[in-house]
Amino acid sequence: MKNILVTGGAGFIGSEFVRHMTQKHDDLHIVCLDKLTYAGNTANLAPVEDQPNLTFVRGDIADREAVRATMEEYGVDTVVNFAAESHVDRSILDPDAFVITNTVGVNVLLDSAKQHGIGRFLHVSTDEVYGSIPEGQFTAEDAPLAPRNPYSASKAGGELLVSSYHTTHGMDTVITRGSNTYGPYQYPEKLIPFFVTEALDDRPLPVYGDGKQQRDWLHVHDHATGIETALMQGESGEVYNIAGENILYNIDVTHRLLQLLDKPHTLIKHVPDREGHDARYAMTSDKLRALGWQQQYSFEEGLAKTVAWYQQHEDWWRKIKTGEYLEFYKRQYAERLAAAE
Repeated sequence: MKNILVTGGAGFIGSEFVRHMTQKHDDLHIVCLDKLTYAGNTANLAPVEDQPNLTFVRGDIADREAVRATMEEYGVDTVVNFAAESHVDRSILDPDAFVITNTVGVNVLLDSAKQHGIGRFLHVSTDEVYGSIPEGQFTAEDAPLAPRNPYSASKAGGELLVSSYHTTHGMDTVITRGSNTYGPYQYPEKLIPFFVTEALDDRPLPVYGDGKQQRDWLHVHDHATGIETALMQGESGEVYNIAGENILYNIDVTHRLLQLLDKPHTLIKHVPDREGHDARYAMTSDKLRALGWQQQYSFEEGLAKTVAWYQQHEDWWRKIKTGEYLEFYKRQYAERLAAAE
């Protein structure tokens, strides 16, 4: 590995990976390709924008010519694909965009990588492809995929394409499946940054249903180092879970956020639930831990630091919560809040 193409590298998890890799591995050249959709933000790369081993290219993974040109110009030998539409609520409102990026875009990227003779291709996926599990945990990466919404279905489709290129063409592929990720620089439509930034302005927090959906929380830095471990040490053709193994009810996470912010719990408003809302995600990371990966953050420490980051970086998130963001908020929550209990 010398020249690594990181697609979606200006997004939340992708930018953490870029920041980590450019600073830790000065012998590697990171080429960040990002379309800069609503969730892509070059400000996420500001801490490393002067690193000599980082190059930013604006482009879409579904644009075959742009991908080909980038691979050729920078002599790319490795691909790490973060590029994705990633919010379930948006996938219910606009599924086409998810299929185009998460499935068609992945195929364009794979086919371009095959033609260019790429060495390793790592695809970043999600625990949501397993679907909901009522109890216990998915302990083996070969568990059947059972996605239940357009987002997770499109991610499963991308995964199957990656596996098919390994089987059909002998491509050196690795897939990672991360659990619910949180931390700095996360676009404020996801639960933790959404509720933190709303609570800071004393606005209502729309909790779906009774808030008893369970999620497994993973700090973004631990997610990035898990991907790094799989990239460097993972076996070709294999899948690796990256789990936080911090399984909590959404309502309990909400209460913790309000305690950290010293805000009243009366901000919580229970609203009609999301369509087809998965009740519980849970998996283990035994396979990845066997490669030497370890988490750095407990949920308590990671959550406190995350809340503090949003408190200290209002300039970052206030620029985002305008225009398109407000339109999405209205479409998703206006009627629900009007019907809130």
